[in-house]
Amino acid sequence: MNEKNKNQPQGDTPKYQGGTASKPSSWKSLLSKRWVYPAVYMAAAAIILTLVWVYQDTSQKALIPDPTKVSENAGLTTKSGVDAVDQEAVEVIAKSESIGWPVAVATEVDIVKPYYDPKGTAENHQEAMVQYNETFEPNIGVDLARGDNKTFEVKAALSGKVTRVEAPTILGTVVELTHPNNMRTVYQSLTDAKVKLGDEVKQGDTLAMAGRSEIEKDLGNHLHFEVYDNGNLVNPAEIFPSK
Repeated sequence: MNEKNKNQPQGDTPKYQGGTASKPSSWKSLLSKRWVYPAVYMAAAAIILTLVWVYQDTSQKALIPDPTKVSENAGLTTKSGVDAVDQEAVEVIAKSESIGWPVAVATEVDIVKPYYDPKGTAENHQEAMVQYNETFEPNIGVDLARGDNKTFEVKAALSGKVTRVEAPTILGTVVELTHPNNMRTVYQSLTDAKVKLGDEVKQGDTLAMAGRSEIEKDLGNHLHFEVYDNGNLVNPAEIFPSK
């Protein structure tokens, strides 16, 4: 009995008794490795990036027109010289407008009072002041007139909707048009208005005739024209097309 006890190692009692000790799960053993979670993360990221690339490639291919379905109008050319791929593209191009002169014939008028540019020269600041009685105000538009002081037709510089028609004594008749992309144009010193509130007009439609105003009576028959882009004043002379 004592011999058996002597031969048995001390402190080496089995941890699991009464049955076979269960071995650790292979999954638990794998997850216990420090490199496992970073490897899983990198694999997931690679799969996601692959899916994104596949989706983008499919989307780009969908945007490429099928040569067999190109419209018969593909041989036509727009004003800008770009071939029309389909009728819808032509219509989109046709709808985009650049501002035009608010008169029938641009060469018949001159800018007789310029826009007051806060960053302009001293000469600009002097020429662009509007005097009324004993007060001076900066000109927030441009004033157009003929050299012979005759009246002329005032045209819509852009297509839009008539959002104001007024006839105050000091400014003459005032017409305001609201256009897409948060643009507005204002026409003052008018007479004989041809439009009313709510009318839809196209670029080049006649709005009124140039007339006189009390605030700028020294200019005779003229048009005072203002442009607003997102509520900010714009110098019309900088965006008019060349005559």
